[in-house]
Amino acid sequence: MIGRRQVIDAYRRACEIELQAFKPGNVSVYSEGHDMTVGDFRASAIASSLPITNPDYSLGEKIYYAVKATRDAVACNTNLGIILLCAPIIRAAEVRMKRQTLRQSLGMVLQSTTEQDADWVFKAIVLAAPGGLGSSGEQDVGEPATVNLVEAMAIAADKDRIALQYTNCFKDIFDFTVLRYNRAFVLSGESGWAALAVYAEMLARFPDSHIERKYGKQYSEWIAAEMALLCNAMKTATRLEEVLPMLHSIDETFKAKKINPGTTADITVATVLVVLLEQLLDCESDR
Repeated sequence: MIGRRQVIDAYRRACEIELQAFKPGNVSVYSEGHDMTVGDFRASAIASSLPITNPDYSLGEKIYYAVKATRDAVACNTNLGIILLCAPIIRAAEVRMKRQTLRQSLGMVLQSTTEQDADWVFKAIVLAAPGGLGSSGEQDVGEPATVNLVEAMAIAADKDRIALQYTNCFKDIFDFTVLRYNRAFVLSGESGWAALAVYAEMLARFPDSHIERKYGKQYSEWIAAEMALLCNAMKTATRLEEVLPMLHSIDETFKAKKINPGTTADITVATVLVVLLEQLLDCESDR
């Protein structure tokens, strides 16, 4: 069984690796924006790492107290999506049984969510960004939950890619982005480059739900086309400097239009966390 200290380190490292990737439109060490800084995200990762890895907390409590710790540290919503994605993964690592994969354990975690978990998450959403769960009019986060957390997420799944992961056992991550990260890392040896590959390939294939909630489908095809060009450029590049001019150009254009692919960035963090935890579990099984 991997220890809590290892999980804390993996979570913080995943957050840092995502910041080291030059993600056009999003915050990174190369370009800040949207009234948020790299320092805000680093402080958020540190503050949220203790409650999100507390083994005595239920899944819902992990999410609520991680969001609360973040608000106390930076007074803005830097990582609600990161927490929503990473908390179930961390819980799966904590309760994983012998010979069980992380994905199998995650499936069990999601199958066992409760109304109490949903209540805690509703409180977390209100604390981070007040409003209803999606725009369905069902299960408003200001009211007590009458369904379990996965059922609540299913209501929002058609409009929110983070909620969708709860309904399909994080299919985007295990069947797509982890493979892209590992392939890019093997070819480059650079975790920031591998995280960028995840971000770019996700956006080339799937619309970002954070953007579509704000702008509808106005920019979706254009963003996908820009990211497809970036993906092609990355396939022939041997170092970051070769695509830096393109990254700066796309980043400036996105930020000028106030486009922030925040959901895709959150999925990137969760992808890196899965990779790091699976590495730890592989090491444990080899002992």
